[in-house]
Amino acid sequence: MVTPETRAEIEEYLGRVPSWIDALPEPAADHSWGIVRDLELEETELEGREKALIALGAASAMQCPYCVHFHREEAKLEDVTDEELSEAIGVASGVRYFSTVLHGAEVDREAFVSETEEIVDHVRDQRAAAPSDD
Repeated sequence: MVTPETRAEIEEYLGRVPSWIDALPEPAADHSWGIVRDLELEETELEGREKALIALGAASAMQCPYCVHFHREEAKLEDVTDEELSEAIGVASGVRYFSTVLHGAEVDREAFVSETEEIVDHVRDQRAAAPSDD
């Protein structure tokens, strides 16, 4: 259970204390709320819509119906379109798919890192050589 101070803070932020808060183990309850507050609700380097899309993508990849529902609604509050929601889910599914392939095939990590460096260098060179839109 969270402390009374944290409970009051949650209610101020969310308008109520969600039932899942009581499922948090006491030693981590206040800290767990702090993570939600500081990373998802407060101003950070990422905009709210970016955080909502990232969260929806992660929730979709983890296949958590609770998180998917919450973060879809969160994204709608940030004026994310249905097309953007679909794209975020699609990107997350691609990451999960290729992660499964890489792990299942036991692709050599050092070779993967080296190949990625070469790809990034190539793309950077291509971008530098591309004509400017200005």
